[in-house]
Amino acid sequence: RPADLARPGHIFPLRYSTGGVLKRAGHTEAAVDLARMAGMYPAGVLCEIVNDDGTMARVPDLEGFCAEHGLLMVSIAQLIKHRRQHEKLVKRIAEARIPTPWGDFTCYVYESLLDGEQHVAFVRGAVQGESDVLVRVHSECLTGDIFHSLRCDCGIQLHAAMERIATEDLGALVYLRGHEGRGIGLGHKIRAYGLQEAGHDTVDANVELGLPVDSREYGIGAQILNDLGITTMRLMTNNPAKYGGLEGFGLEITDRVALKTIPNPENIDYLRTKQQRLGHLIEGLDEPAEGGTGGAAGARQAGEPDDG
Repeated sequence: RPADLARPGHIFPLRYSTGGVLKRAGHTEAAVDLARMAGMYPAGVLCEIVNDDGTMARVPDLEGFCAEHGLLMVSIAQLIKHRRQHEKLVKRIAEARIPTPWGDFTCYVYESLLDGEQHVAFVRGAVQGESDVLVRVHSECLTGDIFHSLRCDCGIQLHAAMERIATEDLGALVYLRGHEGRGIGLGHKIRAYGLQEAGHDTVDANVELGLPVDSREYGIGAQILNDLGITTMRLMTNNPAKYGGLEGFGLEITDRVALKTIPNPENIDYLRTKQQRLGHLIEGLDEPAEGGTGGAAGARQAGEPDDG
């Protein structure tokens, strides 16, 4: 009880953030998660290990300490990975038929149990249990998907993926919310655009703002695919980072379906940066950039998605 704790004292109560290490990667959350995963009461005692000279023990020191005392060591990163792989993080909350220019799709809405964010999957055909299903995992991009920004071709690739799935009459497109600007959010993305106008590339602009180059995670997308009954897929992407982001959750990518890039003057430098600095497998950058700086027509031949 609160009355049992005296202040100041040598024991300090700490509050656990709901969601554990998946919500906050802290020692408090790690202790409670470990207890819960072991089937014990969800509470723990934390102790910081210090060296004989009073300095904080680092990983090499802790490895030696564990070896000396016969202890096991686990990192918070390993706990996060384990929970993401073995716990259900989404629930299906709605579904309906959605008629589109490419025919009918079934739209499934999923809600994240971590943050309440809602994601969608557009599915064509009976994908459950099928092998090598055509799949696109698409990151939200307001400027590209809705307003056809010439800085990217997110909207064009979104439409191209829907069309290709419709042509095969079997496949799924997972649309992940919260991935705006490779995970930095809309406001930060527009600030980064301002720095790009001043000469920074897409990587250096994020760094200048003190932001990660790419902070997206695909665990939610992987769990949506699992819920749909998809285990092996042909993934439509130019971004190799998506391989590990999905395969780490028990999904098998049997083939990569390239998304051809025809650059325009507004995004050619950006695309080359993604190719050279981020390792994206972008084809067609040696072709002449198509002219035009405005309107949806020009946007229809832009590059690899800003966020994908």
